[in-house]
Amino acid sequence: MEAILECCCGLDVHRDIITACLLKGPLDQKPEATIREFSALPQGLQELRSWLQAENCRNVAMESTGVYWKPVYDVLEKGNMVILLVNARHIKNVPGRKTDIKDAQWIAQLLRTGLLRGSFIPTKPIRELRELTRYRKSLVEEAASQKNRIEKLLQTNAIKLSSVLSDVFGVSGRTILEHLIAYGQIDPSLLKDYLKGRARKKEEQIAEATRGTLSEQQRRLLRMQLKHLEQIEQSIAEVDQEIEKCLRAYQEQIALLDSIPAVDVTA
Repeated sequence: MEAILECCCGLDVHRDIITACLLKGPLDQKPEATIREFSALPQGLQELRSWLQAENCRNVAMESTGVYWKPVYDVLEKGNMVILLVNARHIKNVPGRKTDIKDAQWIAQLLRTGLLRGSFIPTKPIRELRELTRYRKSLVEEAASQKNRIEKLLQTNAIKLSSVLSDVFGVSGRTILEHLIAYGQIDPSLLKDYLKGRARKKEEQIAEATRGTLSEQQRRLLRMQLKHLEQIEQSIAEVDQEIEKCLRAYQEQIALLDSIPAVDVTA
């Protein structure tokens, strides 16, 4: 394989240790290989960057191993280096016993000969925005799971709110849930005071669907479940505020994406 880089480095990144293989030498000669290990702690990452800068190495490659590559990438990025983050599936290691040193050597050899293709890595502001949006997605899924738990508890006691209300957790639904927590059952004579908007037209159906009764233990459980749901929803609101702050610099792009049919701002 023909070399195209006189100096490059392959990194085998793990949770606690980073194994580095530096290849250096003329393109038409066998390169000199230097193997070093660094701690994955901040001090070790700084030492790795300083060593690469001292060796005048600007080309670095590593596998996308879980989240362990991220602090390494952040530190080396500040050193104005060309960093390739490579999908592990695209790297076929040499046969034989697998070791960290061999992995680092193989990555360095592939990098030196130009056989690696790096993954797309967005800028740091976008990476931080992605962390927020992914966390928001997790919170939304967690809220959906919590709603399902509450619905299961209601169905267990023949309380069929979801059969008559389009949104059990809307204004009317939550008022009914609070009443169930307080008293364990719904007083039909007071039901109309709980209903808002369109739900008022379904007073009789709702009264029929809420004849079930919760025990004392189930009322306490429902209180905890509803409180947890409210905490999740509060967290979602806080994350939304942070996302909005991050997106202030991208209003033009957001408006353009929002113009696509079936794509809204949240998407």
